[in-house]
Amino acid sequence: RFHHTSSSNLCSCSKTVSDEKYQDPFQLGKKDLKNLYEDIKKELLVSTAELKEMCEYYFDGKGKAFRPMIVVLMARACNIHHNNFREVQASQRSVAIIAEMIHTASLVHDDVIDDANSRRGKMTVNQIWGERKAVLAGDFILSAASVALARIGNTTIISVLTQVIEDLVRGKFLQLGSKENENERFAHYLEKTFKKTASLIANSCKAVSILGCPDPKVHEIAYQYGKNVGIAFQLIDDVLDFTSCADHLGKPAAADLKLGLATGPVLFACRQFPEMNAMIMRRFSKPGDIERARKYVLQSDGVQQTTYLAQRYCHEATREISKLRPSPEREALIQLTEMVLTRDK
Repeated sequence: RFHHTSSSNLCSCSKTVSDEKYQDPFQLGKKDLKNLYEDIKKELLVSTAELKEMCEYYFDGKGKAFRPMIVVLMARACNIHHNNFREVQASQRSVAIIAEMIHTASLVHDDVIDDANSRRGKMTVNQIWGERKAVLAGDFILSAASVALARIGNTTIISVLTQVIEDLVRGKFLQLGSKENENERFAHYLEKTFKKTASLIANSCKAVSILGCPDPKVHEIAYQYGKNVGIAFQLIDDVLDFTSCADHLGKPAAADLKLGLATGPVLFACRQFPEMNAMIMRRFSKPGDIERARKYVLQSDGVQQTTYLAQRYCHEATREISKLRPSPEREALIQLTEMVLTRDK
């Protein structure tokens, strides 16, 4: 059911955006994200110099701030839909900050679990300061995010965003396990993808929609948009692990295979090369497994099929967000689905 022979009409999202209405999401969200990293650092009130340096290490302003940008655009789109109010409320901007903090804490912890040595083109926290201190730094960022979340003072929002932290943990557990049954593998992979990547975007979008509009239908639209964009984002990430070079990615290529992970391109390739099954079960642990698996993936249509699947998720995200009243922010969120599909790092 995941196979597609043609990508035509899958994602004609961009055609719906006329040139004069075209809005660069990054330009449109820029005003609300000004001083984002400075504001995050203000949340990280750390007394010791070393912990401060560790906690601030990834908040260097060099990331694209992809998640906070989706959150502020969704906030505006929902505000406009509800009562034509364009500005982002302070509480909605706080959600964008909290989302980036939760995301970054999860990166610090992931790098420890995966024993990673590079992230965004520089050494990881665990490589510089050691694993034990890195775990504590991740915990500290999470605790600071929790304090900021409590300050919003809305129990529904607290409930929605703490779900993200639970999903991140459950997602990592799913990633550490594997399914023997081939048919269950894809469902396992998509569930892991939702929990580890999409839940944060889905629930952050839902949170700002709750703060901006009382209509539960709008909350569901925001959630579904975030969920579908988040899954597509990760599917493309898994494709780039095979198609992009390490310098471009800012982390080693074929990193997932080295971690023993069977992502979308591998699972699709496995249908053409059943001999990959044994490799998946032993998590590519034998000498030569990683190179062979990579070769099989590139010989198969695994990359193409995973890209088609990402297109389907983006198409669904566009369908959902199109239910909101037209606005430049809504168009920018549609445009963003295209950017997710065409990014190269």
